[in-house]
Amino acid sequence: MTTSIETTTTPDTAELVARARALRPLLSANAAQGEKDRRVPDESIKAMKDAGLFRILQPKRYGGYETSMRALVDVSAAVGEADGGTAWVVSLLNSGAWIAGCFPTRAQDDVWGANPDALVSGVFSPQVTSKKVPGGFRLTGKWFYNSGSLHADWAVLSMPVTDEAGEVVDMAMVLVPRTDVDVDDTWYVAGMRASGSNCLVADDVFVPEHRLMSVGPAIEGVFPTEHTEETLYQSPLGPLFSIGMVGPQLGLGRAALEMVTAKATTKGIAHTVYTRQADSVAVQIQLAQATMLLDTAHFHAYHVTDELDSAAAEGRKIDFAGRAKIRAHVGFAIENVVKAIDTLLYAHGSGAFAEVNPLQRIWRDSEVASRHAGILPMLCYEIYGKSLVGSEERITPMI
Repeated sequence: MTTSIETTTTPDTAELVARARALRPLLSANAAQGEKDRRVPDESIKAMKDAGLFRILQPKRYGGYETSMRALVDVSAAVGEADGGTAWVVSLLNSGAWIAGCFPTRAQDDVWGANPDALVSGVFSPQVTSKKVPGGFRLTGKWFYNSGSLHADWAVLSMPVTDEAGEVVDMAMVLVPRTDVDVDDTWYVAGMRASGSNCLVADDVFVPEHRLMSVGPAIEGVFPTEHTEETLYQSPLGPLFSIGMVGPQLGLGRAALEMVTAKATTKGIAHTVYTRQADSVAVQIQLAQATMLLDTAHFHAYHVTDELDSAAAEGRKIDFAGRAKIRAHVGFAIENVVKAIDTLLYAHGSGAFAEVNPLQRIWRDSEVASRHAGILPMLCYEIYGKSLVGSEERITPMI
């Protein structure tokens, strides 16, 4: 039986963004330590929990806010202004909560019934085998790279579904307690180090049938949750997979623009007559270009979230062509953020790469995050281009 602990008031997006921005001094102060430790500091996690930043996409039935995809992007972007790795964890753990909210009620009760504060990570890159057994499956394998796993209580993992003969008959997502899987410490990377995106390892873990959700219907926005009145959980899986990675990039871009613009009033340009970058027409143009690129990224990100939120609220399914177009919008947003940060670093000069300068961490975090397969701009455009010419080829199921 579902434990109902709905909150009496649900903060709107503006309030959630304000809470995230109020934490900026703390999250910024902890950013370097998070990068060193390759995990978000516990102090930051607790502060964000207390502020409700992990409840954005959690069902209200368990004390969540059940807000919107727009809120996910805006809040994670606000956190990204302080630190990219922390924002990545906030966004991906909220995305995990959304996926958990699409499972049958019995599975959701497993996750949140006894612990409404439970966090859910997710990863869909399996090297996995499964075996059908009475009541469920035995699961063995590895999953790279599970962002936020060091702070999660549960994990959504991809799994091949086999029949009694051992033949693969479907692909599923499964909910597994984090205590049932181990973490292989593999996350040694150039950027996004604080995301703690390590490898999860399962060795003959039992997964009951009620904690399985077929991927095929989920791609189309059809889920086994009995709570069909909860329109938030009616969006297709593919767009959620990619939109969750946009907010942190927007925040990184805004932080870079803020820093470079502020420094331009006091920092000179070596080997020129300029004692203030702000007086240089070249710098003025670069700041304008970067601002326009970031504005463009926001326009496309908001177009996607508004389409997803409105379609879900109206009960309108988004077909393959629509989902492919959403993927292209996401890729274009990412590409524009990366270009904006690159332009800003040119404007700021070589001092941007000093280890004491937060700009170099912003640059590394953005560059690494933008290489995620779910948001690679050229792959996003290829997916959309194929749909435009009527190609039947599907280079990924996650659309």
